[in-house]
Amino acid sequence: MRRVTSIADLRTALAAERRAGRTVALAPTMGALHDGHLANVRRAAAEADVVVVSIFVNPTQFDRADDLAAYPRTLDADEAALRGLGGAAPAYVFAPFEREMYPTTPTTTVHVGGGITEVLEGASRPGHFDGVATVVTKLFHVVEPDVALFGRKDAQQNLVIRRFVTDLDVPVRLVFTPTVREADGLARSSRNQRLSAGARAAAVGLPRALRAGVLAARVDREADRAPDPGRVRHAALATLASVPDVAVDYLEVVDPDTLAPPDAARGEAAGVPAASSSAPGPSRRLLVATAAVVGGVRLIDNVEVGDVEDEDRLLAATD
Repeated sequence: MRRVTSIADLRTALAAERRAGRTVALAPTMGALHDGHLANVRRAAAEADVVVVSIFVNPTQFDRADDLAAYPRTLDADEAALRGLGGAAPAYVFAPFEREMYPTTPTTTVHVGGGITEVLEGASRPGHFDGVATVVTKLFHVVEPDVALFGRKDAQQNLVIRRFVTDLDVPVRLVFTPTVREADGLARSSRNQRLSAGARAAAVGLPRALRAGVLAARVDREADRAPDPGRVRHAALATLASVPDVAVDYLEVVDPDTLAPPDAARGEAAGVPAASSSAPGPSRRLLVATAAVVGGVRLIDNVEVGDVEDEDRLLAATD
């Protein structure tokens, strides 16, 4: 495993790999690696001959200077964790300095429209997804991967990446791997390191809220009804709102492909029956997404209702 900090050096090394007929996978990270990242890297090793793990805390996607400053930076420990993967360890760790990725103040950014960057995280963190789309585009240009892997916990980010890859004809195959959770269901996140013991106990309210939403949807499906988005949201939000010391930013039920409110997004929570006659059938898909501040740390999580495997993984982790 080789650490590379220069764009030019990485391009030279990967050009040699391609001349030898090897395929390349990219697993982008901001470091402070956890089991979710490592699962991504293992999958990357199964998808391509050569794996590149990027470790770069991208300043352009942070909306607050204090959040950027507090983000953990643990490069040596990250590399030790990657070496521990043995045969699945990456060939290259691309760990550029900020001045390597942004030698001057960037005046060109990648903006994804269509309403998917202005809601949820975009509403709370203006400009965040421009920063994400820009740095991922730069990484794609530097690495030119055959396949790139991202975790499903960042559902909105993944939709943004899918959209610009399609719109700009970027020649990369995208793989989105399941959210990895801790023993009590909390989604693995680099930010979890910053939680105090009390905040850590409260943070489990996020996956438990998602569990309540899934169970509400399953009641509808068992009755051969389309899951009512309003009822799903009401169940999830009531659970999360009951947890002390959790400041809910948002908890929404949206279409997973557009992030728009789904048809008949009414129901019990609004005191209006769902318009089941015009709603899709029981197999409809809904994204239940939430963000909350716990002990001063902002956490996100989601589950896709209608994706039974995603539902089952969440229910098993929160049982």
